Amino acid sequence: MNEEIPTIAPQEVLRLSGAHLIDVRMPEEYVGELGHITGATLKTLGPELDQFLATHDVHETIIFICRSGARSGRATSQAMALGFKNIYNMAGGMLAWNALALPTEK
Repeated sequence: MNEEIPTIAPQEVLRLSGAHLIDVRMPEEYVGELGHITGATLKTLGPELDQFLATHDVHETIIFICRSGARSGRATSQAMALGFKNIYNMAGGMLAWNALALPTEK
């Protein structure tokens, strides 16, 4: 089964209130050059993300974020396989977010 990964444009992230923003990059990337979105929680792809997904409601709205959209796409796919319904991969990741000059923290 090859379901399409639901995506959301960076500028739409700001308009979607109440969503959990989950950054799946490495800690050094989260505080690095590209920064991170205010309010985003770091849950690195792997055991840390696995634990997060195992303990959260499948009906919560979650937006996954990484550098370019590839790792967050894998996180979105993983969440879909676990039955999560309201999940999105932020298209283009933090590269696209920064290109649009949207606000970041470092």
